[in-house]
Amino acid sequence: MCGICGEVVFNSGMASSSRVDAMAQAMAARGPDAMGVTMRGRVAFGHRRLKIIDLSDRGTQPMTDVEAGLSLVFNGCIYNYQEVRAELIQKGHRFFSTSDTEVILRGWAEWGRDCFSRFHGMFAVAIHEHDSGRVHLARDRFGIKPLYFSEANGKLAFASSLPALLAGGGIDRDIDPVALHHYMSWHAVVPAPRTILKGVRKLAAATVRTIEVDGRHSDHVYWAPTFEKAAEDMARSADDWRDMVLDGLRTAVRRRMVADVPVGVLLSGGVDSSLIVGLLAEEGQKDLATFSIGFEEAHGEKGDEFQYSDLIAEHYGTNHHKIFIPHFELQENLPGAIRAMSEPMVSYDNIGFYLLSREVSKHIKVVQSGQGADEVFAGYHWYPELVGSNQPSLDYRAAFFDRTQAQMAEAISPDYLCERDESLAFVEGHFAGARAQDPVDKALNLDTNVMLVDDPVKRVDNHSMAWGLEARVPFLDHELVELAGRIPAQHKLAQGGKGVLKEAARLVVPSAVIDRPKGYFPVPALKYIQGSYLDMVCDTLTNEAARSRGLFNQAYLDKLFADPTRYITKLRGSELWQVALLEMWLQAQEV
Repeated sequence: MCGICGEVVFNSGMASSSRVDAMAQAMAARGPDAMGVTMRGRVAFGHRRLKIIDLSDRGTQPMTDVEAGLSLVFNGCIYNYQEVRAELIQKGHRFFSTSDTEVILRGWAEWGRDCFSRFHGMFAVAIHEHDSGRVHLARDRFGIKPLYFSEANGKLAFASSLPALLAGGGIDRDIDPVALHHYMSWHAVVPAPRTILKGVRKLAAATVRTIEVDGRHSDHVYWAPTFEKAAEDMARSADDWRDMVLDGLRTAVRRRMVADVPVGVLLSGGVDSSLIVGLLAEEGQKDLATFSIGFEEAHGEKGDEFQYSDLIAEHYGTNHHKIFIPHFELQENLPGAIRAMSEPMVSYDNIGFYLLSREVSKHIKVVQSGQGADEVFAGYHWYPELVGSNQPSLDYRAAFFDRTQAQMAEAISPDYLCERDESLAFVEGHFAGARAQDPVDKALNLDTNVMLVDDPVKRVDNHSMAWGLEARVPFLDHELVELAGRIPAQHKLAQGGKGVLKEAARLVVPSAVIDRPKGYFPVPALKYIQGSYLDMVCDTLTNEAARSRGLFNQAYLDKLFADPTRYITKLRGSELWQVALLEMWLQAQEV
């Protein structure tokens, strides 16, 4: 829920409330229900509110407790806030609201930065200690809620979206070559702290950053995954793991039902979202609203999976909404979807989530979604290729990366080309430092804590919040992820991937959605770029803005223009769409 922003002036001086106001105005879609800006000398906070918990004005932000000497802005939801609130009351704390926001404020007053280890939820938080002058920024364990920042001219600005930071002004908009390498090579995954712009960084997940009055900062990582396995883990049966996973997922889904408004489900028809629907039905939720989307076919490829979502909707008697998007409406809405991206994201389902969220927001404010299951339970095709690998980083690159270093040199202008394979170097460093011995576990650790954060999770947040819709992801309950880390890889790789999860699902949902071929969010018009779509991307990549920027070699672009359907990446993406999307985003943000 919501959007946060602020400015911190180092040493002496006054923060600019007008800059914070501009950032907050730019995030109106994230919080259409209310807006607030407060300034306390060198620190100013702004907030956009989407009312989900405590719908009264007592939950308004920025929230200040003069007696405790704290001010706070918060984006997200603390699912166990009622239990933590009860514990704080026993310790003598008094509450003036029933909001989860105040639980964070009181929790900080009681435990300091250790409070975040007690929370189940998704959050980005900024806290100002009035007496010390320190400001603390914090992000949830999986970076489900974004937090961007920029430091320049003795000031720090932060916001829930990169475009909001740009709206506040004073940002270096030059392209970061290393981030560009990640974007072009690692399927648009740009790990924290980088973004595509040199002047904008993002706080890493599971991190609390403390900023001193003079601008010095220190980071505290309060949670890190482990794939270490005890002897009893290795000896446990597949059935035991199945039952433990199902119990853990039941708890995760139940936690994410907390709200003072109805909660629905984004139903793709795959095993992950279908299982969420089944578990909500088991919890007794009546008249559950479910939503599916499909697109026109292109190049002979089907653009929807309605046969599976219909099956689940009929099985559980949900209040189902099926949304079909024709070609003209898809193309018409692409500019809005691109503007909504805090960073350029190449996956086709961006437009799917954008339009699906538009329709869902007409009915409800909160949904549960199935993101994270493939990264946590080994559902992707590259995990089996790492079994027994003696060179896991190279095998990971071979299975996942869109381009080799030689192909990067063909595509990228020399002015922006990195001398080494920066993306491979990042993977090698992460694999070396992972608390995992098995090559498959090394990849799962990387994907769950880096790729997932800066691709699927970011995608869902950006496009749901573009319409004031809050999306919750039960597969990223940290206790469920910790449980999955203990499961030996063979149980996850079984049945073509996600074996242990599929066995758990068989106890809940019809087998027809479990044994189906693995599907992706199909938007074939953006994979096979033809007709008006080809005209659109050619115009984007040859206009004055693109020519003056000069990111890509012209010979490479000419090759793509001549035969766009030929150049498809390992992850079934269009090379032409990838370069066009980046240029569209840069032009949309006026970079």
